[in-house]
Amino acid sequence: MSKYAIGLDYGTNSVRALIVDVATGEEIATSVWDYAHGEAGIVLDPRDPQLARQHPQDYADGAEICIQAAISVAAGHGQFNAADVIGIGVDTTGSTPLPVDAEGEPLAFSPEFADNPAALAWLWKDHTAHAEAEEITEKAAASRPDYLAKCGGKYSSEWYWSKLLRCHRAAPDVFAAAHTWVEIADWIPAIMTGMTHPDVMRRGICAAGHKAMFHAAWGGYPDAEFLTSLDPALVAVRESLPAEAYCVEDAAGQLSEEWAAKLGLPVGIPVAIGAFDAHLGGIGCGISPNVLVKTLGTSSCDLMVAPLDDDLPDIPGLCGIVPESILPGSYGMEAGQSAFGDVYNWFVNQIQPGGAAVGSHQALTEAAGALKPGESGLLSLDWHNGNRTILTDQRLTGMILGITLHTKPAEIYRALIEATAFGSRVIMERFEEYGVKVERVVNCGGISIKNPMVMQILANIMGRTMEVSQSEQTCALGSAIAGAVVAGAAAGGYDNYADACANMTAIRPKTYAPEPEAQAVYDRIYKLYRRMHDALGTKDAPKESLFNIMKELLTIRDEVR
Repeated sequence: MSKYAIGLDYGTNSVRALIVDVATGEEIATSVWDYAHGEAGIVLDPRDPQLARQHPQDYADGAEICIQAAISVAAGHGQFNAADVIGIGVDTTGSTPLPVDAEGEPLAFSPEFADNPAALAWLWKDHTAHAEAEEITEKAAASRPDYLAKCGGKYSSEWYWSKLLRCHRAAPDVFAAAHTWVEIADWIPAIMTGMTHPDVMRRGICAAGHKAMFHAAWGGYPDAEFLTSLDPALVAVRESLPAEAYCVEDAAGQLSEEWAAKLGLPVGIPVAIGAFDAHLGGIGCGISPNVLVKTLGTSSCDLMVAPLDDDLPDIPGLCGIVPESILPGSYGMEAGQSAFGDVYNWFVNQIQPGGAAVGSHQALTEAAGALKPGESGLLSLDWHNGNRTILTDQRLTGMILGITLHTKPAEIYRALIEATAFGSRVIMERFEEYGVKVERVVNCGGISIKNPMVMQILANIMGRTMEVSQSEQTCALGSAIAGAVVAGAAAGGYDNYADACANMTAIRPKTYAPEPEAQAVYDRIYKLYRRMHDALGTKDAPKESLFNIMKELLTIRDEVR
């Protein structure tokens, strides 16, 4: 009899459920549900463009609606029986912390805070805490440099302690009412297992290590003395946090009777420890040492792993080097771009060049694909939502250089795509600069499947062949793999990730190899990009004149034409 695992994938705008045959990796059924609150699932504030929150009710509703819908679809598939589901895995965005009371109930569910955005989940892309992030970086550099060394040298406004400190200053009533703050990667498995009480809730090393400065070297979360130097109020949160964090080979608990009845699944099947979407996407890509996995969505996440017995250096600009944050027995290394597909969406949805006939993604892609590298004479910076790696600075903004009265929308669109590829190359080179060699690049996410032009430009700019995950739902597949592993071989799953990934993941036959002529042109433009990147993004780097950049772009343009 076939056995199945369910992967839940909580993205920025929606949640999806995927049901997978654990023996073969065959994807039996999927369903997607758009979050009900806010704009495209995000609660915004027109007075503050840096605010981005989500309602926890959407997370609970999404699990119920999506799993029920996927089971309904799967019921028409051969011999599927919900009784044969053996495990569930969950991935989410992050850092997306949620304030909860002493029972683990979100403050947003209480009448007192129902209309207060500060009581919602603080979505990963909320950058209201940029000043607090700078303060944390400054004080850690002075007194706890080891903290910074493990998270790339700078603390980000996208991360846990920045957001908590910001809440205490901007919404002290919410902060005072919160017993603790929980990453949604931990809260969602907790609600499904009835383990929401802070005393019993298990926290994942993925979120704790990459976003909350958790590390075994200093006994877990940042010490009370350091947090007091930021704000004594943070110490109470520190005291509410457990001393241990778990990786994805561990279970957060077993499916409760309440949730089993809601979903029509067996009571007591294990639910894996939650992790971030891209990290489980790495597992869904079959990540292994020397493989760079790129998850391409509204933002990007670039992941690598290395055995725990490797002597890894601290790498500036990374979002952490964390033991077992991706795979058991391996360091997990995270980097990424705060905007990837969001950059393209900004141009299409906000600028709306030329109307729908010429300004859609499809029309712009077709027109941009007809251009040669360098033909537009444009150079863009991909910092429309700040820079995550390697500069870790959310106060940076995007730019397009080289515009003339003859510049066409498709030329700008291509320049934006090239910018995201240049940013990807910066990340890859940072890994290799510190001895982490990139031998393969595997991509996942909608862009990698739907837009061959983007993949070819990535190949030409990065100088690597781009491979693409077979699954269209690679993050959800990784979550399902986690469900199969926590179930164990005795239940029909797996006792380790190596065996699970060997049977449940695959790469598409179509790959994108670098084109030598295009690569040569992009190498020239990349040198200009790096000059702009370093001049505008780094404070202490030697400054050189930018006088000839526009002229060099025109020279390249004229040669290509």
